Amino acid sequence: MKILILSPYPPFPARGGGALRISNLLAGLALRHEVTCLSFAPAAAAVAAMAPLREFCQLATVIGPQPRALARRAWTTLSSPLPDLAMRNVAPAYAEAISRMLAAERFDVVHAASLEMAGYGLAARGFGVPLIALDQFNAEYLLQRRAALSDLRLGIGGKPRALLAGAYSLIQWRKLAAYEARALREFDRVLVVSEEDRAALAHLEPQADLRVVPNGVDTDRFAPGAAPVGGPADLLFTATLDYRPNIDAVRWFAGEVLPKLRAKRPDARFVVVGRAAAPAVRSLHNNTSIIVVGEVEDVRPYVAGAAAYVVPMRIGGGSRLKLLEALSLAAPVVCTPMGAEGVEGLRDGAHLLLGASPSAFADAVLRLLGDRALGQQLGAAGRAHMIAHYDWRAITPRLEAAYQ
Repeated sequence: MKILILSPYPPFPARGGGALRISNLLAGLALRHEVTCLSFAPAAAAVAAMAPLREFCQLATVIGPQPRALARRAWTTLSSPLPDLAMRNVAPAYAEAISRMLAAERFDVVHAASLEMAGYGLAARGFGVPLIALDQFNAEYLLQRRAALSDLRLGIGGKPRALLAGAYSLIQWRKLAAYEARALREFDRVLVVSEEDRAALAHLEPQADLRVVPNGVDTDRFAPGAAPVGGPADLLFTATLDYRPNIDAVRWFAGEVLPKLRAKRPDARFVVVGRAAAPAVRSLHNNTSIIVVGEVEDVRPYVAGAAAYVVPMRIGGGSRLKLLEALSLAAPVVCTPMGAEGVEGLRDGAHLLLGASPSAFADAVLRLLGDRALGQQLGAAGRAHMIAHYDWRAITPRLEAAYQ
C-alpha cells in the first residue's frame, strides 16, 4: 500500500508520547509498504533533526504552525464552536502541501495522526483516496471532562484559580464531544489506543468504525541493564512536564502522597524527569525530598536506579507510553487505576501495585521500599507482559489489519 501519514509535530526525535507512537508506526509500516510522512516542524533545525526518517520513508515538512496568542485562544474559546485543539494546527501552507501531494500521487490510505489533524485528513476525500483513517491518541472529550470535574471540585473547595481552569475545560469538553462525534461519522476508520477509549468514543457515535491499535514499546531498547542513577529510596516519575494531566500528577503526589511516605521513610525522594517543566512543577524542587531533574538524554539509568516508578495520574486518557517503557525495563511500578488504563492484562499484585487514594498509593510504595524481592518479581512479570503483548512488532500488524 501507499500510505500518507499526517503528523502534527516532528515524529523524530521522539520527545513525547504522540511522537513515539507516530515514529514507531511509521517504521513498522515502512517494512512492507511505501510510506510518506508530511509533518509540521517548528524550525529548520527540527527538519534537519528528522533526517533519520528518510532512511525508511519519504519525508515532507511544513514550517509551523505559528503559536497562537493566549488572548486569541481566550477569544475563540468564547466565540468559536470549534474546540481549541481543532485550531491548534491551522496553516494554509500545510493544506496546500497536502493538495499538491494528493494531486501528484495516488495514495491508498491517508492517516491523520491525532484529532488535531482531522481537518487535513478529511480534505483527502475530494481526491478519491480509498481509505481515510484518524488515529485518536485519546478520547479527547473524556480527558477534558475529567479535567473539568477535578478542577471544579478544587474551585468549589476554595481555590478560585482552579475554578477558572475548570470552566475552561467544561467549555472544551462540550465542544470536543461535538467535534469528535462529527469526526467519527466522517472518517472511514478510527484507530484508538485502548478498549476504554473505544467504548468512550462509541458512546458519542455508535456507528463509527473503531479499531484498537494499542501503544507499544521497543522492548529491545527498553531492556534492563543500564547503569543506575539515583538513591536507594528514589521514586521516579517521567513525563512531558507542561502537559496538564502530568502537572496534576506531580502536584498530587508531592502534596498528598509524599508527606505520608516520608513520615515512615524520611529518606524517600520524589524524582521528576522530563522536558518542558512548567512553573508549577519547577517550583516544587527543594533539592531534598523533591528533585526536578528536567530533560535528560536517556531516562533508562534513572529508571534503573529508582526504588519504584510511580504513575500518579488522576486525569487523562489513552494509555501511557512511559508506563510501557517502565514495565519493559522491569521497574517496580506503583500506579493509580486511571494511570494503568489502556494497558490490557495488567493485574494488581502480579505486574504492578495499584493505589487510588493518597494513603493506598503511599502504602503500595512503602511495600516496595521494604521488600526489594517483591519489586524484582513484579518487574520481571511486567517485562514479560510487555514482550508478549506490547512490543511494537506485535502492534504494527494490528494497524495493517485495521487498514484492510
